[in-house]
Amino acid sequence: MADQSIKILRGRLLTFQTCPQGPDDVSAYSYEPDGALLISDGKILKRGTYSDVLTNAPDGTQVVNHQPHLIVPGFIDTHIHFPQAQVIASWADQLLDWLNDYTFPAEIRFAEKAHGKRIASEFYNALLSNGTTTAVAYCSSHPNSVDAYFEEAEARGMLMLGGKTMMDRNAPPELCDTAQSSYDDSKALLSKWHGRGRSHYVITPRFAITSTPEQLEAAGTLLKEHPACHLQTHINENHNEIAYTQELYPDAAHYLGVYESFGLLGSKTLLGHCIHMTGHELQVMRETRSIAVFCPTSNLFLGSGLFDKSGMESAGIRTAIATDVGGGTNYSMLRTLDEGYKVLQLQRQRMHPLTSFYWMTLGNAEALSLSDRIGTLEPGTDADVVVLNANATPPMALRMETVETLSEELFVLQTLGDDRSVVETYVSGSPSKM
Repeated sequence: MADQSIKILRGRLLTFQTCPQGPDDVSAYSYEPDGALLISDGKILKRGTYSDVLTNAPDGTQVVNHQPHLIVPGFIDTHIHFPQAQVIASWADQLLDWLNDYTFPAEIRFAEKAHGKRIASEFYNALLSNGTTTAVAYCSSHPNSVDAYFEEAEARGMLMLGGKTMMDRNAPPELCDTAQSSYDDSKALLSKWHGRGRSHYVITPRFAITSTPEQLEAAGTLLKEHPACHLQTHINENHNEIAYTQELYPDAAHYLGVYESFGLLGSKTLLGHCIHMTGHELQVMRETRSIAVFCPTSNLFLGSGLFDKSGMESAGIRTAIATDVGGGTNYSMLRTLDEGYKVLQLQRQRMHPLTSFYWMTLGNAEALSLSDRIGTLEPGTDADVVVLNANATPPMALRMETVETLSEELFVLQTLGDDRSVVETYVSGSPSKM
C-alpha cells in the first residue's frame, strides 16, 4: 500500500517528456546528476536537484541516498500471461503447438483459487525484482484466477491491469466458457475490480481462433458498455494462426477485420504481436488508434517473425513493448529491450537507448492512456520508481570504466543488465517486499 511517510530519494534522475528523436534531443528528457524526489502518500511531490528538494522539505524528512545509482520511473509491461509463470522456458515448435502442449494444461490448474494465489505471489515477486511496477496481464478463463491476480496487486499497492480470458472453442473443455458466461463473468469481475484502488480491468478475448462470433460480439458489447476499460487480444503472430483464422472467419477481409467487425478496436485496444500485417490492416489500426504491442523475446522464441517498428510508426500507429511471458523468455524489460534492439537491427532499424528507456516507461504509459499516473517522475504522479546500478556485475563494471555519457550507460544497462541491476523497486513510494 502507499507509504504515508514523507521521504526523499536521492540519486541521478532520468525521466522523459516525449519520445527522443535522436541522441541529441535533450528536450525530450530531464536528467539530474544529483537529483531527488520528495515522496509522500504514494505520490511524487517534488522533483529537482537534491539541494533544492532538501531545502524545501519538512524538517526531519528521511533521506534515502541511492547515489551514484540511476533513478527512473517504474517499468511497464503491456502484455504478459499470469497463468504461464510455469510455462516459461518450455520447449516447443510454434505457437499453436505451444498453446496445446503447455499453455492450456497449465491454465486448467487455475480453476483452484489456492493455486492461483501461490502463483500470483511468485509472479509479482518476479515483476518487482526486475523493476516492473505495472503490467497488463491475461488471467485464465476462471474467475478465481482474476481474483487471485488482483488481490495480490491490491496487497502490494500496485497499479495493474488484467482480465479473465474469454474462450469458448478450440481449447480443452476445462478452459472453455460460453459467449454468455464469458460476458456474465467478465462483467461481474469488471464491476468488482475496475477502479478499486489501482486496479484496471481489461476485457480479454484470447484471440479469434478461441472465440466464436457470438463471444466476440459479447466482448464488443462489454467494451461499448464500459468504454473506460481496455481490451486486449492477439493478432498476426504466426502464419498458421492467420490461416486458421481465415478458415474460421471466411467473410472477413483480413484478420484485423474480424475484430473490427465486432467493435473491438479503439484507443484502448492492445493488439499483441502485429507481425504479419497487411496494408489495409495498418490503415485500420491508424484510424482506430489501436496499439501494436511488440513482444520480441516471444517472437524469437516461437519463430514467429520480426516486428516492423519503423513501418508501424511511419504509418501513424501507436506502439508498446512487452515481455509476453511465458512465450517470452524473461520477466526483465531490460532483457526484452535487448532482444528488441536485435530484432530491429535485423531490419536496419537502429533504436537508440534513450528511445528504449522512453518506450518502457513513458511510452508504454502513453500507450495505456495512463501517463498522468505512471511512467514518469513528474510531481503529482504515482511514486512507482526503480533504482538501477550499471555496475551490478563484473562485466558491466569493466565496461563502465570506459563509459562517458548517459546514453552509453543506458545501453550497458539494456544490453548487459537484468534483475541484478535493480537495486530497489518502489511501489507507491514503498520499497517492494519480495
